[in-house]
Amino acid sequence: MKRKALITAALVGCFMVCLAAVGGLAGKWKGSLKDQDGNDHQFHLVFNVVDNDKLTGTAQAEGEPLPINEGKITGNDFSFNVKDPDGNVIPVDGKYIAQGDSVSLNFTENSMKYHVTFLRDDQ
Repeated sequence: MKRKALITAALVGCFMVCLAAVGGLAGKWKGSLKDQDGNDHQFHLVFNVVDNDKLTGTAQAEGEPLPINEGKITGNDFSFNVKDPDGNVIPVDGKYIAQGDSVSLNFTENSMKYHVTFLRDDQ
């Protein structure tokens, strides 16, 4: 009986941690990336979490914000894609780090792989 109660309590605790992580992903994020020429590019993300496993929102570099498509959340990992103004689909995968309140993203564009770390944008 005690073992069953302990296992149930552990599972409930894990579930609550996952929900807290997913809920913490929602909001505004900002990051930057230096290209090979040393130019700094600013990025902005707005994440909305729907039904605890679906990710929506926008991603913006230069120009207008682009809608996030096919957004999925699994634990602290997530993925989505955006379609650039030329119609190219850019796949993105990331990880939410609750302790540091940051988001780490990887994406490939024009055969180049990029990594960007975002911090919460309180503005």
